[in-house]
Amino acid sequence: MQNVKRRIAVDEKRTFAVVLQPEEEGGFTVRVPSIPEIVTYGKDEQEALAMAEDAIRLVLADSAARGEPLPAGASPRIREVTVTFAA
Repeated sequence: MQNVKRRIAVDEKRTFAVVLQPEEEGGFTVRVPSIPEIVTYGKDEQEALAMAEDAIRLVLADSAARGEPLPAGASPRIREVTVTFAA
């Protein structure tokens, strides 16, 4: 009798930081720092986050299908810098 190995699909959750940039004409451009090829848009915050989620899912599925390592969801460090300048 042959020993058959089965691959069991397991749902895996990863959390990715996203950056929502408000646009002058309205809506948000969304970037995912740990997956730089993702740039998407939504007319409001809810749609922008949904678009980011779809884009992340597609990139992860494509990476997995190619046998490539999946991007990590490391959080970027966001800080503010205050500058003074002559007007």
